[in-house]
Amino acid sequence: MSFEHGIRYELDGHVARVTIDRPEVLNAVDRSAHMELRRVWADIEASSDVRCVVLTGAGDRAFCVGADVSAAGVGKTGMEYWADLDPDGFGALSLRETLDVPVIARVNGYAVGGGMELVLGCDIVVAAESARFGLTEPRIGRLPLDGGMVTLPRRIPYHQAMGLLLTGRKAPADEMHRLGLVNEVVPAADLDAAVQRWVDDVLACAPLSLKAIKQVVQRTSHLTAREANTVRLPALVAALQSKDQDEGVRAFQEKRAPVWSGS
Repeated sequence: MSFEHGIRYELDGHVARVTIDRPEVLNAVDRSAHMELRRVWADIEASSDVRCVVLTGAGDRAFCVGADVSAAGVGKTGMEYWADLDPDGFGALSLRETLDVPVIARVNGYAVGGGMELVLGCDIVVAAESARFGLTEPRIGRLPLDGGMVTLPRRIPYHQAMGLLLTGRKAPADEMHRLGLVNEVVPAADLDAAVQRWVDDVLACAPLSLKAIKQVVQRTSHLTAREANTVRLPALVAALQSKDQDEGVRAFQEKRAPVWSGS
């Protein structure tokens, strides 16, 4: 386990658990925490052991409430913040295109501002009933510059996205579930069990297949379906040439669970 700058990173078997551990500021992210998250994602990308990521916040009040506006040096103008944007987005994740393993958001409380953008950078979202979501920047005269205002309308229907963007309001988890942004909503006491079910289902799949699927989805969204289906991305080629594709078919024929090697 590593714990630097308010970011806790644990590798549990093939599962990377990343926790924003700054509950005293509702898991707001300052510059040091952002840079540590960037390092963690790079380490995960370089690892052949990680097959699933769970991202969450410490405590039971907040997943992440965005940038730590109380931190020293945060008093930038909007233009200064815009000029200094990380191309990978908030927490180096909200716009990241190179993290090919599935990322599950465990949303235990407020996910607002940059915290909502982190959710938009994840693949699967499991939320406690008490969680609240919102791109609240307009309420303090700012903008969701780290991907929120361009990503949300691509995730949910236009009018619903604009209803959130143009009011800055916080929406409950069950509303976000109805809109399709959240996969599952459970009582807070059941959150860990629900996340574990999703982790188990991810781990039941061949890791190279999942990497190929995520890479294709992320890197061909600008193409038509027919064009996207012809793109020969590296992860796709690797999955089709893998030992695991043979193991999966053999296990099915032998009526047993496959043993994935990740190769």
